[in-house]
Amino acid sequence: MEITMNLFIKGLMMLIPAIIVFLTAYYLVKSFLDNDARKRLTEIRIANQSLITPTRLQSYERLALFLERISPNSLIPRVNKQGMSARLLQTELIKSIRTEFEHNLSQQIYVSGHAWEMVKTAKEEIIKLINISATKIPDTASSMDLSQMIINIAAQVPKLPTDVALEYIKREVGQNF
Repeated sequence: MEITMNLFIKGLMMLIPAIIVFLTAYYLVKSFLDNDARKRLTEIRIANQSLITPTRLQSYERLALFLERISPNSLIPRVNKQGMSARLLQTELIKSIRTEFEHNLSQQIYVSGHAWEMVKTAKEEIIKLINISATKIPDTASSMDLSQMIINIAAQVPKLPTDVALEYIKREVGQNF
């Protein structure tokens, strides 16, 4: 029995250092692998950032251009044609705004949710401005009459929704880049 006990103690004396060596090696390898994984994630983030940043800036640029294009002072001269009726101009203005908006729908992926909401609100408010203006002129009015009414109502607004959204986008770009 004494021999068995001696063998057991000798076995424990060999096993305990082996366990300590194993745990130390395990901890060092795990620590090394975790550190390596963190480095790789950081490198991937940096690489992604260098790819995403230009795309995000381009999205902000496109949305700024969209807002400029749907501003009444820019939109009316571009859409209004000689001899159009007021109703046809109203339809064409709204169609132009919606077409431009649909063309820029994918930009929402790259901008903040609030910036996108500002753009959508500006679009809806400009459409509302056009529709309100159309209700204030007779059915037989010309496109020039509607154009003038839109410009007059827009002039009464302290800041057009497109200007408010554009200021927000500029501020957000300034903060993020």
